[in-house]
Amino acid sequence: ERKQLRSQRKTPKQIVKQIHDWITRKKVYQQDLELMGERNSYSKTDRDATFMRMKDDYMKNGQLKPGYNLQVATENQYTLAYDVYPNPTDTKTLTPFLETITDQYFELPKYIVADAGYSSEVNYQNVLETHERIPLITYNMYRKEGKKKFQQDPSKTNNWPYNEKTDSYTCPNEKQLTYQYDASRKDRSGYIRTFKVYQCEDCSDCPIRSLCTKAAEGAHRKLYVNTKWEQQKSYIRQKLSEPKTAEIYRQRKIDVEPVFGFLKANLGFTRFSVRGKSKVKNEIGLALMATNLRKYAIREW
Repeated sequence: ERKQLRSQRKTPKQIVKQIHDWITRKKVYQQDLELMGERNSYSKTDRDATFMRMKDDYMKNGQLKPGYNLQVATENQYTLAYDVYPNPTDTKTLTPFLETITDQYFELPKYIVADAGYSSEVNYQNVLETHERIPLITYNMYRKEGKKKFQQDPSKTNNWPYNEKTDSYTCPNEKQLTYQYDASRKDRSGYIRTFKVYQCEDCSDCPIRSLCTKAAEGAHRKLYVNTKWEQQKSYIRQKLSEPKTAEIYRQRKIDVEPVFGFLKANLGFTRFSVRGKSKVKNEIGLALMATNLRKYAIREW
């Protein structure tokens, strides 16, 4: 009887203890989420840093390390503006970096030059409409689309004939994909992309069905076309085909990349020795200043 009473008292105590543990954990998780913000992670030793995949992955296992994404604006291999961001990818840093340049450094130049890592619908829109500048930023498939092999591949939807009058595409099997409806997708940042959805009239008995679609038997191929994105890509292709702008874009490789090479190879600057975004920004600022002064001294000499 005594054991039974003790057991009855023990159960409520265990429940109360479990609930208290849950409440404590929830508070910790909420604090973690507030610290992360829009990030997926943060370092306990440097809460401003985010875990990223680094190029110096000696163990070849995709190890994540806390770090910052350094952005620089250069001219003739001199750093004119810089900032550090917790975003692992460059795509989400272009817009805030351009705002930093206009607010803290100088007026943006006529051409905004960057590699394909900065390409996105929202970035093109921001450069063209908000800043009213010309983006010389290639997109991920730019070089591939220019190759003969890609242009002659009938399985690539970019090569399918489009009929503007009927608003339809023709697949390699000579079937029509007609417009059905509009669809939209929202990314994690809240930006909404709009697509026109086209559907094939009949995919049954198609000899190249397996190469064209992974849809289940009985379902017909659907084609999602982002009209705005395609227009932006066409604009970029047209700009980069002009001799003047093509030469400006080619200059990017020998203008920006040497700055990072000089930091790593000549100064041996491969990691920060301080913690916290403000201290990190000061440290990399001194390093970039040193590269500018050294380059200036060499050229003057």
